Amino acid sequence: MENKEIASVFKLVGQLMDLHGENKFKVRSYSNAAFQLGKLPKPLQSLTSEELECIPGIGKNLLPKLKELISTGELGYLNAWLDKTPEGVVEMLRVKGLGPGKVRTIWQDFGAESIGELLYACNENRLIDLKGFGEKTQLQVQESIEFMMEHKNKFLYATIEPLINDIKQWVKNHFPFAKISETGAALRRDLVLEQLEMVFTEDVEELPDTTENRIEVVFHKVSHDLFDDEVDRLSLSKELTERLQVKEKDVLPDVVRRIVPEMRNVPWALKWSEDHNSEELITNNDLRGCLHNHSTFSDGIHLLEDMALYLKGLGFQYFGISDHSKTAVYAGGLTEQEIITQHEEINDLNKRLKPFKVLKGIESDILSDGSLDYSNDVLSSFDFVVASIHSSMKMNEEIATKRLIKAIENPYTSILGHPTGRLLLARPGYPINHRKIIDACSANHVAIELNANPMRLDIDYTWIPYCMEKDVFVSINPDAHRIEGFNDMRFGVMAARKGGLMKENTLNALSLEGLEHYFRSKSK
Repeated sequence: MENKEIASVFKLVGQLMDLHGENKFKVRSYSNAAFQLGKLPKPLQSLTSEELECIPGIGKNLLPKLKELISTGELGYLNAWLDKTPEGVVEMLRVKGLGPGKVRTIWQDFGAESIGELLYACNENRLIDLKGFGEKTQLQVQESIEFMMEHKNKFLYATIEPLINDIKQWVKNHFPFAKISETGAALRRDLVLEQLEMVFTEDVEELPDTTENRIEVVFHKVSHDLFDDEVDRLSLSKELTERLQVKEKDVLPDVVRRIVPEMRNVPWALKWSEDHNSEELITNNDLRGCLHNHSTFSDGIHLLEDMALYLKGLGFQYFGISDHSKTAVYAGGLTEQEIITQHEEINDLNKRLKPFKVLKGIESDILSDGSLDYSNDVLSSFDFVVASIHSSMKMNEEIATKRLIKAIENPYTSILGHPTGRLLLARPGYPINHRKIIDACSANHVAIELNANPMRLDIDYTWIPYCMEKDVFVSINPDAHRIEGFNDMRFGVMAARKGGLMKENTLNALSLEGLEHYFRSKSK
């Protein structure tokens, strides 16, 4: 091990001790030792035992640990601290702007245990109210996390889309008559990408420099007359390629073009294309309204009125506000009195914005026993209720499924929010029995959310066919905490199309009249 590596081990020990509230003098001894070890001119491996003893900051307590690390490459004392610290919390210590004290606050007071959860909290503006934080710190943390995530091997489609557009624009600017398109996983709109594949025509004499980009970019050159075939061929998954017996340079069978790009890696693609046509799939233009959103009444950035006006300006018919409920204290959840105040504001807005309508909703926390966190009298005052889990998320499948089903059976639950609680590339969802959950939604007239935030996209698209089979509406919700969040609906549409979701099975593709009828029929 090099000196810097050894020093980093001592530094990490000090950070973990500080994180767990260990004696400050002990913490300082490890931090000081790390500083001294890191600036030594000679390799520690070459020093004698006597020379190691003379290193400033290395006393009799630390010397055995230093010798252990030099001789074995490991430190048992460090491993002991790591064993009682979640891996994601350890990773937080690498985030610029976060010391052990702030990480301890995030972990123990806020409850986040991964970098992804922390980034999501920044996006929802939740860190600024924590002790020792503020808007500047939150922005610094967000930027640092985004930088760290840029260097990982897997990427959300949403983070790569700007690069795709940049490459296309560069080629168009330099070679106006050339053709270029994304293919592979990017054309399929896979939720997560490991590489970006692009097809271009032979008249592109120079390619943009992509060596500094976060993701590997693979370019495929082809003649003009084979361009469309190559884009389609490379967009097929390996399994579908083998099943259709598609070979390189072969003329593609017509069946390939009947399969919409988004579905070219799903097992039901062929059956779907035989029974349906692409015009039946949900599109962005089919959406009539936007449900599950947060305003400044809870943890949102923009005023309720501003969000409503924005959506009205885009031509939508309705806006469903569903701020957090009272159990979500960390997110400024609404008390009963605040609900009354919000409803009065909504009544005033609806008089002024008619025929556009703001629907009174709430994202009610599903408590540990599966109940919602308001009385029936309060729940009955809403037009719709999104029931979601935000706490006590470490559950096995049986407990999680029972908890969700009890919430689904609540007569006031309208939509089951982000069913597994996952954050893509950051946090796996709690395990649930999807079939039982969907069956319960079908029996209780409850829709299931496809949370369109690119970090969620939950319910997973692979369960959409079963939702449609059981006549369960899927609601494509952005979970927007700011006006810009409304744009996430299109990522939800992309995922929904992968699952074969049709307009007739999409809750917020209903007209305002149709949606209100659906919500009213819940109580009949």
